[in-house]
Amino acid sequence: MIQQETMLDIADNSGVRLALCIKVLGRGGSRHKKTRPVAGVGDVVCVAIKKSLPSCQLDDKKVHKCVIIRTKSPVKRPDGSYVRFDSNAAVMIDNEGNPIGTRIFGAVARELREKNYMKIISLASEVV
Repeated sequence: MIQQETMLDIADNSGVRLALCIKVLGRGGSRHKKTRPVAGVGDVVCVAIKKSLPSCQLDDKKVHKCVIIRTKSPVKRPDGSYVRFDSNAAVMIDNEGNPIGTRIFGAVARELREKNYMKIISLASEVV
């Protein structure tokens, strides 16, 4: 579960290494409950870049969008099994939902296929 102020590893070759989640998009809070909107695998979040390479083409002072591809929190599958990863990771995307980088490092959860991120699935080396 990714919420506001969560640090995310960026798992592509866009030049960004570490980002801070500043907003979860598409998840409204419940009325009269003290809950925070949280994002899971396949959800879009707004991030601020915290650490990047000098050759990064993205501006550090702007807000960017990411898709969550791995979470430490377990994700339940329809068959009853769970999958969880060692780190919280995301992929930088543009406004159309296409990844900015041309390579994706590490494994990617299968739930991205249901959310129609087929370009990310095709660039990944392993789909879990």
